[in-house]
Amino acid sequence: MRAILVLGLALCVVVTPALAREPHRTAEEARARMEYHLREANHLSDHFETVMQSECPRFRTPGEWSTYLDTEVERVVTLVAHLEQAWVEAKATGDDEVRRTAKAPRRRADQARALLVKLQGCAQGNGSEISQAALWRRIEREVPERQAEIALPQ
Repeated sequence: MRAILVLGLALCVVVTPALAREPHRTAEEARARMEYHLREANHLSDHFETVMQSECPRFRTPGEWSTYLDTEVERVVTLVAHLEQAWVEAKATGDDEVRRTAKAPRRRADQARALLVKLQGCAQGNGSEISQAALWRRIEREVPERQAEIALPQ
């Protein structure tokens, strides 16, 4: 019985490192791939800063408001997907500096949450109501698909 237990533990020690995903990119390659996604995220963040500083847009019809809201939510989905993909690219190397660089902008997801607060107020001004929680669930649901769409070819 002890021999089987020792053999099982020995196999775990040998197999576990083989199953762990080893970094497979050079730091330079991972950095270039990560920086692409961070540039895209920065571009979207610039847009959101403008939205946050601007007055709420007014629309004539609920359909126009809905189209505007959907466009902004799609931008949030894309922002979060780029931030997540930058982290995926950074994890493909063992370079700590690349990983730190990729993690820092992830705070921009907080900017997206602030945008949803503003959009909720804008919705009221346009005779509509939105649920921040429902919008955030939609964003979380759509991010993986968008992430797959924006991922750079291997």
